Amino acid sequence: MSATDKLLAGYQRFREGYYQKNQEQLFKLAKEGQSPKIAIVSCSDSRVDPTVILDCEPGDLFVIRNVANLVPPCEDTENYHGTSAALEFAVTSLEVESIIVLGHTQCGGIKSLIDNANKKVDKSFISKWMMQLESVRDEIIADKRLTDQKSRYSCCEKKGVQQSLDNLMTFPWIKERVESGTLKLHGWRYDLYSSELCALDENTHSFIRIS
Repeated sequence: MSATDKLLAGYQRFREGYYQKNQEQLFKLAKEGQSPKIAIVSCSDSRVDPTVILDCEPGDLFVIRNVANLVPPCEDTENYHGTSAALEFAVTSLEVESIIVLGHTQCGGIKSLIDNANKKVDKSFISKWMMQLESVRDEIIADKRLTDQKSRYSCCEKKGVQQSLDNLMTFPWIKERVESGTLKLHGWRYDLYSSELCALDENTHSFIRIS
């Protein structure tokens, strides 16, 4: 069975199973529109599906996915800003109550950033996107306490979540709502091996396992 045939078979199971059992809720979403309370910035990695990890239903999450779950700083340029546009819609139109930046272990974008330090890399969409973390990467490479690539990957994954949270506060319509208490920001990290989920403690700047 080809990959697309597998998808079509899955769609048929959805139509005959989930759709039949949940028609009322799906019709309600179609008629009344979406009103999720949570926006989540997640990596495009196929192994990290927020709706599966968090056992959510359609309409629960407004999911924004990109390479390495990064939030760029607020910029007033003529470029295309997909992540920023999605955040603007989630905050100003849907009026979500929380934004979660969901990082994860074994991130390919982070790995390429660390592995290509001090190497001449051809400019690509990925390399230019990951330039957001160049200063973080350089600090990690210079840290003598981190003696192997695995520890550098892990550190960069965590610091990437922190930087994205900091960048969220550069958007005026996010900053205003956070300061008024109507919007909360969270940094989480998912472990692919153990399925452990950790949350960033804003006081200690460390990730604590969510029980």
